[in-house]
This record gives sequence, structure tokens and C-alpha cells, in this order.
Amino acid sequence: MSEKIAVGVLGATGAVGQKFVSLLENHPWFELTEVAASDRSSGKSYKDAVTWRQYSAIPDRLNEKLVKPCEPNLDCRVVFSGLDSSVAGEIEEDFARAGYIVLSNSKNHRMDDDVPLLVPEINPDHLGLIEVQRKRRDWKGAIVTDPNCSTIGLVMALAPIDRAFGARRVIVTTMQALSGAGYPGHAAIDMVGNVIPFIGGEEEKLETEPLKILGKLDAGRVRFSDCRISAHTNRVLVEDGHMECVSVELEKKATLDEVARVLAEFTGLPQELKLPSAPEHPIIVMTERDRPQPRFDRDAGAGMSTVVGRIRECPVFDIRFVVLSHNTIRGAAGAAILNAELMKAKGFITD
Repeated sequence: MSEKIAVGVLGATGAVGQKFVSLLENHPWFELTEVAASDRSSGKSYKDAVTWRQYSAIPDRLNEKLVKPCEPNLDCRVVFSGLDSSVAGEIEEDFARAGYIVLSNSKNHRMDDDVPLLVPEINPDHLGLIEVQRKRRDWKGAIVTDPNCSTIGLVMALAPIDRAFGARRVIVTTMQALSGAGYPGHAAIDMVGNVIPFIGGEEEKLETEPLKILGKLDAGRVRFSDCRISAHTNRVLVEDGHMECVSVELEKKATLDEVARVLAEFTGLPQELKLPSAPEHPIIVMTERDRPQPRFDRDAGAGMSTVVGRIRECPVFDIRFVVLSHNTIRGAAGAAILNAELMKAKGFITD
């Protein structure tokens, strides 16, 4: 354990917090030493404070672990935040001000102009914003965010296409899993035999977050991509796995084979550095006419790969395809852990 970096989880009893706990168990670089949550949970043992909803059991060593308040006096210097957005903003700032590295899954700081909205395969250079953030806010810590769970699948597929051919306009329609709403989420009577064509704030995130991720870091600021995105978001009766139907207008015409090849061959710095959570193939292209499907394909690359299928011509734009990503792994906790791994590899997190 002494060779690993001590880390904590804020919001450790919630849905995303539980996923952090599960994924950090036996991590080769990080050791979970602190769990923190709201006042109603702090002071209890972790097993008594949490309604555990993961398929694996609570790690034995954490059953009796004391849940602490979300205050910056934890015995670690790196924290993963699964806090609800209603409280995350100020708490994360308090930790960064106190010198902690905060890897946030919350929306509060994603669009701050001095905070990286990081996808390690796409924009690792955006970590350069940390220096800007520290100077501007006069703190020694840092906040680094990962994207919304629906953004990640879209941007993973869009980035290599944009680099190779340019992406002018995008229309995306999502079919988002129930787990994206947290626990207990929607009542069964609302979902059985039904689709809910509204997820609060989700369309706005899909239309703005990719523009920052695809943007270029220049002189201490991100110049957003000028791609235009129109999003429709829907909640469907699927447990895990967000599916998206995407149409893209290209700046440079491309054949379907060229698009498929660019996607299938895409890799980034996490693969080059062989980071522990990095999938060997960040994008998996499927050729079957009815794939991907959440039940069969969401766990590709241990839930860290994005799966693309049904690549075909679009009669309105140029190309269209289907994207699937695991919303609680690559779309949440797994993304933040990969961000932390990149930060360790680049010297932003040290022993």
C-alpha cells in the first residue's frame, strides 16, 4: 500500500461514488483510504451508510471504514468527486483551495474557462489549464473534470472524424440508460412500456461540452470548436449503456470505409503510455447490421471502449452511425480514474 497513492472519494455512498469505490479496489497506482459523504452518512461505517447497488460486494476492508464529512481534512491529497451538482461546486473548490487534486464527475466546473474538461485520448494538452487555474485562483490544488455521460460517447467517435475530415454540423439522438439517473431514479411505472423524451440539462451539455473538448488550447485558453450540434435526449428502459444515433456533415468528403478505418485505428496518449484503465482499442467498430446493443456491447474494453456501428451514408448530411458507451464506467467513474492516471504519468500527481 505504501507504494500506492492515497486517494479519497467524495459522495462515496451515491451511485457514482459506489462505482469509484468498486473500480479503485485493487488499482495498481491508487489506494482508496478515505470515503466521505453528506452529514446524514458521515460518522457511520461505510456498510451502514451505503445502500450498495454494485454487482460486486463492498470491499471487505471498507465495510467498517468510517465515513467522514466532505471537508478538506482527509488523509490524502487526491479526491474523486461523485457529489451531486447541488453541492459539488463549493465543496470541490474548498478542496482545491486546500491543495487537493480534485477529479470531478460533476457538471459544476466543466465549462469554467480555466478547468480542463478532459478526455485523455483527445485533449491531454488541456492539462495546461491547471497552471492558469492555480495562478488565477491562487491555490495549489486543482480541479479537473470529465464530461457528461452522454457527451463521452459522442466525442470519442467525433474526435477522430473531426481530425481527419472536419465536422461541420452534428445531430445526435440519445437513448440513455436508467442508471444515468442515479438511484432510485425513475419509478418502474414511469418506464415500463415507455420512453421519456426529456432529461433535464442533458441536451445543453451535449451541445456545448464537445466544443470545449474538441477545442484547441492557445495562450492559456481553449478556443472552442466551431462545430454545431443539435441534440435530442431520451430515457429508455435499459439498465446500463447510453446509445446515440449520430449524423455528421463533413468538411471533407469521405467514403464509409475511410470513416470506419479512422475510427478503428484511433488511439491516443493513454494507449501509448499503457495507462492501467486505458482500453487497448478506445473505439471498436462493429460491422453487424444490428450492433452495437447495450446488453452485449456496453462492457467492451472493461466498459472503457466506445463501440460504433451501422456506419452508413446520410441522405441529409454525409455520414451516420450508432455509438454505445458504458455510462457509469467510461461515462463517469472510469473516466475520472483514467484522468488521474494520465495526471500521474505527466507528473501532476506525485507520491
